[in-house]
Amino acid sequence: MSCEKASPSKPMSGCEQQYETVNILKPAGVCQLCEDFSARESIKPVAVMCCEGSCLRGEIARQASNILCHSLLPERTARVCLGGAFTKNTGQRALVRNAPRVIAMEGCFLKCATRMMQGVLDGLEPEVVITDSLIDFDRDLFSADEMPEVEIMGHALNVAEQIAARLGDQQPAQPSAGTCCACSR
Repeated sequence: MSCEKASPSKPMSGCEQQYETVNILKPAGVCQLCEDFSARESIKPVAVMCCEGSCLRGEIARQASNILCHSLLPERTARVCLGGAFTKNTGQRALVRNAPRVIAMEGCFLKCATRMMQGVLDGLEPEVVITDSLIDFDRDLFSADEMPEVEIMGHALNVAEQIAARLGDQQPAQPSAGTCCACSR
C-alpha cells in the first residue's frame, strides 16, 4: 500500500495519519557564518547529524557527536546543525544531501533526527546509531539533570570512541538492531 504525504488541502485518510504536516516559515536571509562553515566542511566524507533532545539520551548523543567531529575525527567528519538542515534548504542540508556517508547519532529508538531529515530529503538512508544501546546506565533516568555532567561526558566519550573506531575501520556504524532503552523498542 502506498501513502501520499498529508497536505492541508486534502482530507486526512487513515494512511496519511502516519505523517505529521509541518509548515515552517522560510528565513528572510541566511547566516553567512553557517554557509561558510558548510562550504568548508563539504569536502569531508562523513556528515554526522544527531538527536538534539534535551533528555539524557539526547544529551549523550549530542555530546558524543561533538566529540567525534571536533576532537576525535575532525578531518573526516562534518557536524551538521540539525535545526539548520531541517528548516532551510541551504548549506547544512547540502552537507547531508551530498556526503558520501551520513551517520545519524540517535539518542533512542524514536530516531528523531533521521525522521526529520528524511522528511526533507527523499531517499535519505543514514547509518543510524542508537547511542543509548552502546552504553550501560540506569534506564529509569530520563532528564539530563538526573545524571552528573561528568558521567554524561564519560558516556559521550565512550560512544564517540566506539564510532570513531568503526569509522577508522570503514565499517558501517550501525549497532542499532536490538533494544535500546527502557522503552524496549
